[in-house]
Amino acid sequence: MRYDLIIFDNDGVLVDSEPISNTLLAGYLTELGYPTSYEESVRDYMGSAMHRIHELVEERTGERLPEDFDETFHARVFAAFERELEAVSGAAEVLKGLVAAGVPYCVASSGSHARIRVGHRKTGLDAWFRDENVFSAEDVGRGKPDPDLFLHAAARMGVAPERCVVVEDSGLGVQAAVAAGMDVYGFTAMTPEKKLAGATGFFGTMGELPATLGL
Repeated sequence: MRYDLIIFDNDGVLVDSEPISNTLLAGYLTELGYPTSYEESVRDYMGSAMHRIHELVEERTGERLPEDFDETFHARVFAAFERELEAVSGAAEVLKGLVAAGVPYCVASSGSHARIRVGHRKTGLDAWFRDENVFSAEDVGRGKPDPDLFLHAAARMGVAPERCVVVEDSGLGVQAAVAAGMDVYGFTAMTPEKKLAGATGFFGTMGELPATLGL
């Protein structure tokens, strides 16, 4: 094993949530008077924390989103998760293998703790995570592409950044991992390699990940 800790992104890597959440985000922004297509939502917001949505809308329009934006959006997302969210194919098998091999891992997500927990419970991935190895941008205040979240996760897990590897599916996540001084492998199931520039390497299915990481 080349690394002492595997840090997983959550949305799009462990749970297949990106199509759901970006469809809802594009629709909600459009509803509020900020026309946004699904493709634009993926381009601008995939992998980011909620504060980035507020910042980009205000930067582009000079207007601020409603105070209850986050609450309303999360309510819609959680309801959709309960109806249709599934784990990324092969994710549970990878986690089971890591536990069997005694390889330390954690999740570090731009999403809130509530969002992480709802997704894990719905998909059954909560069997593989405890409070001690679940980290959110809420813990540090600034999400990806800032490195704070990954550095926080490494520190809490007691591993030096250079001994960590990140598994990501967004350009913002890759930027954050590189800024944290960590290797990062880009998951290309939804995101093409060109949008994951700077990654150490790439893989297309979760079944390929153990060999990719040298397990």
